[in-house]
Amino acid sequence: MARETYAALQAKIEKEINKLQKKAEILQTKRRKPVISSIITSMREYDITPEEIIAAYGAGKATRATTGGRRKASPAARPANAAKRAVAPKYRHPQTGETWSGRGKAPRWLAAEEAAGATRDSFLIKE
Repeated sequence: MARETYAALQAKIEKEINKLQKKAEILQTKRRKPVISSIITSMREYDITPEEIIAAYGAGKATRATTGGRRKASPAARPANAAKRAVAPKYRHPQTGETWSGRGKAPRWLAAEEAAGATRDSFLIKE
């Protein structure tokens, strides 16, 4: 039995990945069809136009008052591929330029400076 080369093995794996991705897309399409059909049925039943859906979808985040008291999904329930928002830095080290948003555990450079007697406020970024 001849040994497969790395390139041949990689090509074989990539082919299998593509095949599985196509299967996943087909499965998702099959699962979506009844949902879309149900939405269209409800839109016709309540005389809702696509423009109204677009306007409602683009209205932004719902407030607690408009959701009828329901809670928003927890961050843990968020899909893994959902993008997290970047937080503006709040603290900056004057010599190195390293920054910290003020969230989470303080970085080592700030902890070291505080241990040396500096105050956290002395590293605040003034706008």
